[in-house]
Amino acid sequence: MQIVQTISNRLLENVRKVIVGKDDNIRMTLVALLCEGHLLIEDVPGVGKTMLARAIARSIGCTFRRIQFTPDMLPSDVTGVSIFNQKTMEFEFRPGPIMAQIVLTDEINRATPKTQSALLEAMEERQITVDGVTYPMARPFLVLATQNPIEYEGTFPLPEAQVDRFMVRIQLGYPSKANEIDVLNRQSDHHPIEDLEQAVTVEELIEAQRAVRTIYVDDLVKSYIVDLVTTTRDHPDIYLGASPRGSIALFKATRAWAAINGRDFVLPDDVKLMAEATLAHRLIVSPSARIKNVSTRQIIEDTLRHTPVPGARSKLR
Repeated sequence: MQIVQTISNRLLENVRKVIVGKDDNIRMTLVALLCEGHLLIEDVPGVGKTMLARAIARSIGCTFRRIQFTPDMLPSDVTGVSIFNQKTMEFEFRPGPIMAQIVLTDEINRATPKTQSALLEAMEERQITVDGVTYPMARPFLVLATQNPIEYEGTFPLPEAQVDRFMVRIQLGYPSKANEIDVLNRQSDHHPIEDLEQAVTVEELIEAQRAVRTIYVDDLVKSYIVDLVTTTRDHPDIYLGASPRGSIALFKATRAWAAINGRDFVLPDDVKLMAEATLAHRLIVSPSARIKNVSTRQIIEDTLRHTPVPGARSKLR
């Protein structure tokens, strides 16, 4: 797992030049990247959501496009359109910004659900269909989406099917006083993102992604993952629990986390660390629990407390 740990450390050190004091969030971003998943960054404006996405993109030698979502956007503004060429007398496909390897969808919940749904096929099947013609996405393909809290004016809640496509959700939060002073010092002359250089190549990233898929997960740990997800479906405060896609996301995330930490096997502690980031955004709280201000984070914590942790056993060689 040396390749995964090496690449992760190089990316972490590079992104640190721009994002101050958020190492855990950067590592969570790397988990999604190594698993070929998609990342949802949710927080109030101005805490560095867009800058984190840009820093990750600049650290990897991939094509990068940014989509600024607005209420008047159409699905064709995302996927692209077919235009009739009068010279050739044929329709030509003009690809939209989604046709890139790393796509930043900024303030995704400011677009209408119809436009948000234009991302569904690309995120799940890594292809888009325009006028009946299917176009494959280049690999690797990663969507980094930022959204403001839904209580902010001018936002639309993401449809459940859209949220479920995101493997990981993180929240940056406000920096500490010392970190915020450091941010001011770094930007006294110019923004550090302007000097950020590429840290890894596409080939190295793809090799690391392959290595993550070889991480060993014991059957007891797999059973623990499924038990956690099943418990969310039966929780009294939950209207809709995590889907099997949630189990898969948690399974993949634990392998990436183990590899980042230099291990070729997954521990139950890895499952606990990844549970909230991969499952909380998939849960829908019941109306009665919402009145009591019960959050999905509290439900995940309660689920972890009441789900038995499997014991250890030797791996059979």
